[in-house]
Amino acid sequence: MKKELYNQNKKDLTNQNGVVENGSMAAGLTVRRPVYQIEDLYKETDYEQPHATFKESCQKKLKKFRCLKCLYQTVPLLKWLPRYKKKNLFGDIVSGITVAIMHIPQGMAYGLLGNVPPIVGIYMAFFPVMVYFIFGTSRHVSMGTFAVVCLMTGAVVADHSTIEILQNGTQVSYEAAHPDAPRLTNIQVATTVTFVVAMIQLVMYALRLGVVSTLLSDVLVNGFTCASAFHVASSQLKDLFGLPTKKRRGNFGFVLTVYDSIVALPDGNKYVWMVSAVAVIVMVLNNELFKPYLAKKTQIPFPIELVAVVLGTTASYFLSFNEKFDISVVGVIPTGLPGITPPVFSLIPEIAVDAFIITMVSYTITMSMALIFARKLSYEVDSNQELLALGLSNTVGSWLSAMPITASLSRSMIQQTVGGITQLASVVSCVLLLFVLLWIGPCFENLPRCVLASIIVVALKSMLFQCKALVIYWKLSKWDALVWIVTFSATLFIQISFGLAIGVAVSLLSVFMQGYKPYTCLLGVVPNTDLYLDIERHKRAQEMQGIKIFRYSGGLSFATRSTFKASLIKKLGFSPSSVLRKRLAEEESGSRDVSQDFELLLRCVILDFSAVTFVDPSAVDVLRQLQSDLAKLDVVVYFAACSGPVFEKFLVCDRYQKKESQFNIFPTIHDAVLFAQSHVLRTKLV
Repeated sequence: MKKELYNQNKKDLTNQNGVVENGSMAAGLTVRRPVYQIEDLYKETDYEQPHATFKESCQKKLKKFRCLKCLYQTVPLLKWLPRYKKKNLFGDIVSGITVAIMHIPQGMAYGLLGNVPPIVGIYMAFFPVMVYFIFGTSRHVSMGTFAVVCLMTGAVVADHSTIEILQNGTQVSYEAAHPDAPRLTNIQVATTVTFVVAMIQLVMYALRLGVVSTLLSDVLVNGFTCASAFHVASSQLKDLFGLPTKKRRGNFGFVLTVYDSIVALPDGNKYVWMVSAVAVIVMVLNNELFKPYLAKKTQIPFPIELVAVVLGTTASYFLSFNEKFDISVVGVIPTGLPGITPPVFSLIPEIAVDAFIITMVSYTITMSMALIFARKLSYEVDSNQELLALGLSNTVGSWLSAMPITASLSRSMIQQTVGGITQLASVVSCVLLLFVLLWIGPCFENLPRCVLASIIVVALKSMLFQCKALVIYWKLSKWDALVWIVTFSATLFIQISFGLAIGVAVSLLSVFMQGYKPYTCLLGVVPNTDLYLDIERHKRAQEMQGIKIFRYSGGLSFATRSTFKASLIKKLGFSPSSVLRKRLAEEESGSRDVSQDFELLLRCVILDFSAVTFVDPSAVDVLRQLQSDLAKLDVVVYFAACSGPVFEKFLVCDRYQKKESQFNIFPTIHDAVLFAQSHVLRTKLV
């Protein structure tokens, strides 16, 4: 039947040369071709569904496999180092020295943030960075400490290694809460977290799950890091003001910490206040006044953090801050390289969930930084290779007293701005840090902790001010604003780990809800063209008498079939099933009103599926039922512009449900309109 209609259609709609002519006044073009149904077009163009067996796929991949290529992909250093240009050496050296100077104060400060000795921050900038130099694909990210990740690791360390923990609202000893558990040091817990993070990253690499970072949108990461920055700032209030408070853990920790700090302010150490105030004011003045001025003269920034560390240490040493004024100092800093510290494997089940969350945050932030520089400087980064680089870096770090590493935005920007071209800058940085580890470290034993707290708080400015982005998100998308608000609020007021999980859930919900209510419209033809546009947005587009063209965008599945049906009924102005029930009732009563029959008004419905991404069997059933109901009202249904996968799903459903296909499918809306006008309406062609 379809073939006969198609042949008749070609005969009726062609001119003496056997083709259809459709003139376009705007473009001045004439298109000459037959009016196709999709089956005939596919037959003439030798359409074939792409398919390959598992064996064929494996054989194809094996043919493409090259050992040397695989080696270069796994160890990128072997590819770029032999091609290294000597002219880049000076920029990498200057960049490496500059970043090393930043690593010293940041590493020590963020080490304390992770509840481990300050020297651990220097370890993080040395051992794992050397491994990343070999396996990483980003040329400009500066790996090492990152405030949010250190804070999250520090929370796990505090929960499993401190002498006192919070249980049922009371303070009890660790041994009392875990009588059968071994006593663990802070370093042991931190390195175990690093080891679990490394194993998760390596498993993700093996499964090629680099794309998983896309689950954390830029909006979600912005809200999460902003709220985490407030957590970091609140954790420094004790050292910043010399307060006699205890660390709060668990839910609502931020609120309780701020409350405890406000209550304890009268008992704070006024000398600590003075040192902190001087450090903060000096660094803020540098960042707001001197730094912009210096940037006009040179790209190398003034190392204000290192100056603060050196001056603070010198003043503390000569004025005996700790002995005379009760100002807490860093304390003993060991020299030399750390010994090998194996992870505590028995602790892994207890920290696995926290480690997974740290993994997601660390990887997402690192990839975000890597992609920023890759787009800016026109090179590629491999998301899966980055998982391998991070996994191996953290594996080495977990045995050498390091916390999980992450890319730092501030250090990465400096590394690129001052002339860094490759990761060779990281090697230069590591060489300088080796001197700190072997000889210079003990010089900072008298450094006041309040100076490190000041460095952390001042460095958080950019992350704290990310809350201003909410205004932009609100203007661009209310859904994005909702994701930001929920993520920020849950992270700030409940807990960091819960905040991330809730943020991901809301983000996925927003995607589902926006897909659940897809864009639909009725189309009209632009006079003297074959263009069909939304009649609500394009006032010159005209509906054709007797034809309704309905466009649906998105996926059509069991979850959206009711939305699709409701939208179509709304656009048509009537429900076919309701009309049929009403007509049946009228016939039984013998009072049918013929003047209200819908066939006098509507003869054809064309469903524009050009924006339909997929259909499932339940949606196909709905389409069949819809077509059947409209057919009983003498209204035909045509499908237009179906993609290959959608057309193939129709065929699969017909084959396995053993139903004869009744769908009339056309490659374009214009084909469907021409066919309807010649065979259904018998009117002049557009």
